[in-house]
Amino acid sequence: MKKLISAILCFALVCIAFVSCGKSGNENSTAADEPKDYGFSGEKELASSGTVDTTAADVALTGDVSKVKIGVILVGDETEGYTKAHMDGIKAAAAALGISNDQIIWKYKIEETDAVTAAGNQLINEGCTYIFSNSYGHQSYMSALAAANPNVHFVAMTGDTAAADKLSNFSNAFTRVYESRYVSGVVAGLKLKQLIDEGKITDKNKDGENIRIGYVGAFNYAEVVSGYTAFYLGIKSVVSNIVMDVQYTSSWFDFDKEKAAAELLIDKGCVIIGQHADSAGAPTAVQEAFTKGTVVYSVGYNVSMLDACPDAALTSASNNWQVYYQYALACAINGQDIATNWAAGYKKDAVNITELGKACAEGTEAAVEKVIADIKSGAVKVFDTSKFTVNGKTVVWAYATDTNADWVADANNVISGGEFHESYVQSAPAFSLRIDGITELN
Repeated sequence: MKKLISAILCFALVCIAFVSCGKSGNENSTAADEPKDYGFSGEKELASSGTVDTTAADVALTGDVSKVKIGVILVGDETEGYTKAHMDGIKAAAAALGISNDQIIWKYKIEETDAVTAAGNQLINEGCTYIFSNSYGHQSYMSALAAANPNVHFVAMTGDTAAADKLSNFSNAFTRVYESRYVSGVVAGLKLKQLIDEGKITDKNKDGENIRIGYVGAFNYAEVVSGYTAFYLGIKSVVSNIVMDVQYTSSWFDFDKEKAAAELLIDKGCVIIGQHADSAGAPTAVQEAFTKGTVVYSVGYNVSMLDACPDAALTSASNNWQVYYQYALACAINGQDIATNWAAGYKKDAVNITELGKACAEGTEAAVEKVIADIKSGAVKVFDTSKFTVNGKTVVWAYATDTNADWVADANNVISGGEFHESYVQSAPAFSLRIDGITELN
């Protein structure tokens, strides 16, 4: 998810008039005249869903695949896990639909500047009629390109302004990766339980009666907050007495910073190190500490971290981007519009975890299968409001959108039936509640 790099605590405009799309916000802050602790009595009406989870299976191919030309604007390249996951998804989707390699033009390492505009114009001049970007910082440039080129469809992955921009040729998409974050947390929780049973947790690993968990995060935006909260709740579903420290790096991809952040958390006694950052820095720190005899294990992101951390990597939360791209490219073949806001998770196989490492606790595979089945059936709700508190209170409603452009959420409750409905109004994450038990260190 590259990524929600907008101003901290700011919201994007939301247009709820669209029937098939929703609009987003990075943060769930309260309106100016409401208390800030989210501890209210009574539920408000749940906002209408603005996202769709259509897949290629729902699209009848009627166009000529040979006439399709796709442009892709990437913030990185195959050496960076997040971008590699998108590249793999596009290639797999294209192969499944019969789109050849020479029908896709790639633009690598495009910074979140006017370089996006230049790359987009080059792709248009080369005949691309559907153009995708994978970084949140690309979004404003993609929207401007869409406004200037109504015959080309632009998709800003992980973005959140498409509905508000009211351009029929501009879309956003995101996966429900918080679901795989939760499952990866269950994997970590089972390992933690094993360590407890084996007597390997010491006082250094505790804060009072609670066991320390660490998390390396890029930025304190809703995307990261949603992910680390889901991860924490997954662990907590197995071992209840945990606390988690989140160490930020202020960068999506910086091996040295991520490694240093993990080392700080390991020094504090954290037994599990999760991450929402794109390099193998944190798993490398875990492997080095593990080799020296420290009890610590890694849960990564995007791709398997077993190469960097063969002895202590448990799994990684990941996305199956092929599901979205195959749908979007099927639309391209037909020459039809792509949904303004798209979001899908385990029900559509759009998220997953990577292979389980040898360090995983016995029975992990079966437990993972069960929790995934329970997420699909609704028996497990990731953001079940009975499982967490904010400032000691149960959250019974939370705003998710901004309707008057003042950067304060003022509409669209997304809590109903005891659940925060993530990626419901818009595709991009909106969960930004700071729940009890988690501390952001910087």
